Amino acid sequence: MNIAIIPARGGSKRIPRKNIREFCGRPMIAWSIAAALESGLFEHIIVSTDDEEIAEVARASGAQTPFMRPAELSDDHTGTTDVIVHALSWALDAGWEVEAAACIYATAAFISAEDLSAARAKLSDQCDFAFPAVRYGHPPQRGFTDGGESCPEFTQPEHRATRTQDLPPVFHDSGQFYWGTRDAWLERRPFFGPRTRFMELPEWRAVDIDRPEDWVVAERLFAATRGDA
Repeated sequence: MNIAIIPARGGSKRIPRKNIREFCGRPMIAWSIAAALESGLFEHIIVSTDDEEIAEVARASGAQTPFMRPAELSDDHTGTTDVIVHALSWALDAGWEVEAAACIYATAAFISAEDLSAARAKLSDQCDFAFPAVRYGHPPQRGFTDGGESCPEFTQPEHRATRTQDLPPVFHDSGQFYWGTRDAWLERRPFFGPRTRFMELPEWRAVDIDRPEDWVVAERLFAATRGDA
């Protein structure tokens, strides 16, 4: 079976209660749960949280909260893999015959059921992990830092004169979800490497919401691109 695990702790600092704040008419986490449900891929959709209010919203949105996440896995320094391994271990102890698990972020409002399905199809005997990624709009090889007193200093000076069209595209993680096989998660296998595959998303589908102003932009973009928003 496949299961979805949605990490959603209660201690968001930059945008308080971010996971359950209303976003285009629904609590933010409800969009992630809705995409998981729509995909039809999962026998169980678990929300791993330390917060009872988040747990209530998750259950009302169609997810399960069969346990409360322990405090030692709920601070600012806990990694995503630790949370997934904890939830996956609980599922296996409960007798669930899990083959693959998708970590879905609670703030991935632009996630789609189709993307979840396309990434799941990439898992195989040769592929441990799969996730969506986005191409950088401008080649980062031509990027520069402040060398002091606002003097630009190239990070890759060897590309100082390289035409942008001659540089290979570079991608970054979209921050929406990660599929992994059961053993890959439990064994904490390397995520980036020859046994991982990615799928490209358009840039507008990967909106990072870290500041209050990001929230406003994301809602407007979401409303403009989703007829049901």
